[in-house]
Amino acid sequence: MTKVAAGKKKLSTAERDELFKTLKARFEKNMHRHKGIEWAQVQAKLEADPAKQWSLNAMESTEGEPDVVAFDKKTGEYIFYDCAAETPKGRRNVCYDGDALEARKEFKPADSAVDMAADMGIELLNEEEYRALQELGKFDTKTSSWLATPAAIRKLGGAIFGDRRYDQVFVYHNGAQSYYAVRGFRGALRV
Repeated sequence: MTKVAAGKKKLSTAERDELFKTLKARFEKNMHRHKGIEWAQVQAKLEADPAKQWSLNAMESTEGEPDVVAFDKKTGEYIFYDCAAETPKGRRNVCYDGDALEARKEFKPADSAVDMAADMGIELLNEEEYRALQELGKFDTKTSSWLATPAAIRKLGGAIFGDRRYDQVFVYHNGAQSYYAVRGFRGALRV
């Protein structure tokens, strides 16, 4: 994914309409993810925020398959997570963050999970969010996803990732500079 200037983060009417059509179809197909939430209310919030539309489109274009997973009553925000069965294809083969990328002396990946997420206007799922996602289905049975890493772990050079194996959700660690063809990241967006 190429970096985009903040002012360019707006979809055309046709792009927006196509995105809404895709999101609505996914929403209706997966009602178990968002019981008690109505699509019309979600769309109304999205229509009022072009930057969030752009971020959701970035999630979609990198094959994240974003969907509504919750409503935060305190903030009045709908919460989207990447709900693709496996970690998004367009975000794989990245190390954890910019510091890890800079630390690699050779064979550097093209980008880092944290930097890509920031450019997309989304946040990496943390461990709690990742485990909540796994309650909605079986995700990352063949892949793994970098997770927002506590500062104390990152300070020591590590980063955490999650996956599902043997019908269990595992959260484990790796050097932040590592990258693999089957590891990407999942994001969250509040609208």
